[in-house]
Amino acid sequence: MDAQDLQRIKNKYDIVGNDPALNQAIETAAAVAPTDLTVLVTGESGVGKENIPKIIHNLSRRRNNKYLSINCGAIPEGTINAELFGHEKGSFTGAVSERKGYFEEANGGTLFLDEVGELPLPTQAMLLRVLQDGEYMKVGSSKVEKTDVRVIAATNVDLFHAVGKGKFREDLFYRLNAIQIKMPSLRERKNDIYLLFRKFTADFSEKYGMSKVVLSHDAISMLQEYRWPGNIRQLKNVTETISALESMALSTASDRCEVNASVLAKYIPKDTSEILPAKIESGGEGSINSSDKQMIIKAILDLKQDLDQLKSVVFGENAPTHVQAPAQLEPAKVSSPSNQEAEWQESEIGEQPSLSLEKAERDNIMKALEKHNGNRKLAAAELGISERTIYRRLSKNEKN
Repeated sequence: MDAQDLQRIKNKYDIVGNDPALNQAIETAAAVAPTDLTVLVTGESGVGKENIPKIIHNLSRRRNNKYLSINCGAIPEGTINAELFGHEKGSFTGAVSERKGYFEEANGGTLFLDEVGELPLPTQAMLLRVLQDGEYMKVGSSKVEKTDVRVIAATNVDLFHAVGKGKFREDLFYRLNAIQIKMPSLRERKNDIYLLFRKFTADFSEKYGMSKVVLSHDAISMLQEYRWPGNIRQLKNVTETISALESMALSTASDRCEVNASVLAKYIPKDTSEILPAKIESGGEGSINSSDKQMIIKAILDLKQDLDQLKSVVFGENAPTHVQAPAQLEPAKVSSPSNQEAEWQESEIGEQPSLSLEKAERDNIMKALEKHNGNRKLAAAELGISERTIYRRLSKNEKN
């Protein structure tokens, strides 16, 4: 493709820039347009991926037929199959009549599936069948339909990574990826940034009769050094904001308004986010976070409750609080300990495991009651025990 043809395409689709990667994407689109190969357009959000399928369609033999653009991420999962493939009357609640899907509507033309990575797995299987055989079935029908549609897909996520995580079918990925066209991000097109800025401010000036904003050299450098995570869409929003707030109504005195770096800095978002960070539990290796602690404590409480019920069955109402270990399991005494050793042993033996358990249980009950303003029903529901158990535990603690 010569320079004139390339510029002609850019002018038609309002594409601004001379970056080699951008030119390569446009030239590839023009080269594959006469074929029916499936094309996958990749790139970050806001880079202008939607221009590529339009170029391909209008340079193809299908240009006189329909071109439909579908945002797969904007259609609810429950209705996506009906939207794409159509449905029969009465096939689901709300299906009051038969409806054509996009594949039927676009028969003979081109269908652009934006955010294709958002499709649920069952829909991916149906899409694969259309791409392979040109066949599909409407929702609620057993009749196989035929369609002749050129599919162009786009995504701002790494589909290969999604395949590895089981969120995207591998066979569909390779089917869509027959030809891949990557649209470069704005930070990869630094020399095009000011060209785009001038275009947006010129459009704004013409539309609203305001002075055209121009940038000083230091402001241009600042504009080019910013990373533009929102790409062209973000640059356009910033440009229009500056044009609205810094320019003035056109007059015979001046039709330009120069903005320097100090003024521009007010409109360039800071790289450091002001959003409050999420709280992360810190701890060394083997530490337990709060949610795991709650699960463990609940499991202990359940086990304790089962143990109490078992003792009630075995011993009746006179069930002992602690069961004495059999004598034969007591360790043999080798020698008489000293006073200090005797005190230590008495302290260790006196610290029964059940006492620590009861304390943890009591503390959790009190925390739950405090959290729910004394409402025992809510506290019991949170702890996974019965209200009767809470009454019994509190009554027991009061007696002690």
